[in-house]
Amino acid sequence: MRSVHRLGVALAAVVVVAAGCGGDQQAEAGPTRLTVQVRRGNLIIRAEATGTVEPVRRVEVKSKASGEILRLHADVGDRVSRGALLAEIDPRDVQNNFNQVQADLEVARARMEISEDQLERSRQLLEAQVITQQEHENARLDYTNAQASLVRAETNFNLSELQLMDVRITAPMDGTIIQKNVEEGVVIQSASQNVSGGTALFLMADLGEMQVRTLVDETDMGMLRAGMTADVGVEAFPDETFPGVIQKIEPQAVVEQNVTMFPVIVTLDNRSGLLRPGMNAEVEIFIAEARDVLLVPNNAIVKAEDVGPAAMALGLDVENMDLTAFAQAGGRVAGAATRGGTGGFAGRGGGTGGGRREGGAGAGANLDPAALARMQEMRAQAQSGGISQDSLRAAMQAMRPAGAGGPAATAGGTGEGTGQAVETRPGAVFVLGSDGVPRAVPIQIGLGDWDNTQVIGDVQEGDLLVIVGAAQLQAQQQAFLDQMRERMGGASNPFGGGVPSGGRGMPGGGRRF
Repeated sequence: MRSVHRLGVALAAVVVVAAGCGGDQQAEAGPTRLTVQVRRGNLIIRAEATGTVEPVRRVEVKSKASGEILRLHADVGDRVSRGALLAEIDPRDVQNNFNQVQADLEVARARMEISEDQLERSRQLLEAQVITQQEHENARLDYTNAQASLVRAETNFNLSELQLMDVRITAPMDGTIIQKNVEEGVVIQSASQNVSGGTALFLMADLGEMQVRTLVDETDMGMLRAGMTADVGVEAFPDETFPGVIQKIEPQAVVEQNVTMFPVIVTLDNRSGLLRPGMNAEVEIFIAEARDVLLVPNNAIVKAEDVGPAAMALGLDVENMDLTAFAQAGGRVAGAATRGGTGGFAGRGGGTGGGRREGGAGAGANLDPAALARMQEMRAQAQSGGISQDSLRAAMQAMRPAGAGGPAATAGGTGEGTGQAVETRPGAVFVLGSDGVPRAVPIQIGLGDWDNTQVIGDVQEGDLLVIVGAAQLQAQQQAFLDQMRERMGGASNPFGGGVPSGGRGMPGGGRRF
């Protein structure tokens, strides 16, 4: 779900007006229309999700030795350092084994010394021809067996020494004891000698760095990137927000109640110690923002190719309208500043800004009409699958003049942020004139949410826009196509080519046109 904060902007009221101007008789004769007002404000796009606070690093402390726990030196909540003593296990069994192995090692060393001396005497006697060659070889075999016995004894001794150390359980890292599973007197099983994995004594974690594992709807995934910033809130501190960063977006989807979502990991700095494992968290991931821009309700915008049917629904004379102008509206208006200033575009979070970025508000600046038409044609081909998005970006970059396509200027407002360009798409609105007659105006659609959309074009704050209902528009679409075919001698497309439908939706996840 997305939410939008609008700062210092009053809600636009929907009013009912009568088309036409003049006396009451004209107002009563004209059709009743719904209008909304263009307003200026801030648009902040963010994805919202819920999750659970958990440590980034969590370790189960187990024992390599089996036996009875004699003493526990740590409790839940204790902060311990790496190597600190946590528990002691009854050492009698391993101590007895150690003493026996130590005695075996002494015997092996003595046998090795004797075998070495016997081999030397055997060599001297063989040289003096006192003993046979076979007797000398027997002495060498005894010496070799003594060497092997010594190696085995030393290995057993080292192993027994480690086992003796294992009865003292120490902390594997710096952290906090968050769970204790045993008490003094409990007999535990070894983790290395038991098929079940042994007994877990403690659960400890580094609480200085926490993370929230949350599930984000797949509709928002195209706008999320690792490194984006997020705000995390918990019920324990309702008036405090904890800053976080997207650490990772896992590739495998999770389906819950027929909704496809993806796990997103948000890391938090918890050096203050306020966050605890298991807290329920609400995560808001910043995607993009547009400050001091013109905002229009979504239902006041129509697609460029639907201008004709919309005009017919409003009772306008389509025969006298130049509809081909809307086919190239995207290229012509992309670089044009609105009369009240274009405002600033900004993407937050590691410079990604969220979402797909191509073209942008300055994509059509300083281009001749032929180049703008070519740019719009390539956009239509990309949306229909004729060319790839990579090819589209490369071609549009090559068509831009030097210095074009950079950060959009923040004009006529408080425009904060980095000024990063946001992808725009062509559309149209119907502005109600002073004479009460609507006129179609080409615009560019920027960021948007479920309610409002940022627009760039020949509109200004306070303009009244006429709303064309979806049912009205659908009812006029076929009639419009029939009329255009008749006027153009049977041509199937009144625009003389494909007009993009606006892609998959606005970067802010608003209404799809």
